[in-house]
Amino acid sequence: MRVLGLLGGMSWESTIPYYRRINERVRERRGGLHSAKLVLYSVDFAAIEELQRRGDWDAAGRVLAEASQALQRAGAQALVICTNTMHRVLPQIEPDLQVPVLHIADATAARIRTAGFTRVGLLGTRFTMEQDFYRGRLAQHGLDVRVPGEAQRDLVHRVIYDELCLGRCLPESRAAYRAVIADLVAAGAEAVILGCTEVGLLVDADDSAVPLFDTTAIHADYAADWALEA
Repeated sequence: MRVLGLLGGMSWESTIPYYRRINERVRERRGGLHSAKLVLYSVDFAAIEELQRRGDWDAAGRVLAEASQALQRAGAQALVICTNTMHRVLPQIEPDLQVPVLHIADATAARIRTAGFTRVGLLGTRFTMEQDFYRGRLAQHGLDVRVPGEAQRDLVHRVIYDELCLGRCLPESRAAYRAVIADLVAAGAEAVILGCTEVGLLVDADDSAVPLFDTTAIHADYAADWALEA
């Protein structure tokens, strides 16, 4: 079994499901008392969020690059960035690594294409929904990505940072997300990507008329399977 390096804490609310899901996947495949070989570097999300808000992606990239190097030194044989948004700084992380980064969008796109869908809605932070680092990566896999309108993007983003990252799952926010999902379906989405690692804490299959693809679960399964290929 190969060693996975988890770069987490963004937020820690969604890093916990990564740890649990990876270990459950290993137990499911290996049985008995088997568990995953993991090293974890958990950053202070307050510092990262401030850099995001200021648009200082270079500084954020330097923080995560240093953390990635620490994981590599600790024995990680692949890196798992436990957040969608911070794949934005992957170009700053990869050059000095001698181990692969298991990209969350690649794992998600593969699962969607296997399920037979190409037109997908995307929920996530404003950065993930609007910038090309994520949507462009999905498009490289042949996916036609649709996002909510501007007011709905503001709503989705606000709920992530003001509620989900703080462990708050409010009924009214779940209802609001249901409405956003319904509008994406009305606009032609065959499926919807929960493209923020906290969104799966709020909504599930019961909240949508089309399949939901939870990037946290998909990414964790992908990482566990990679580790077990050794």
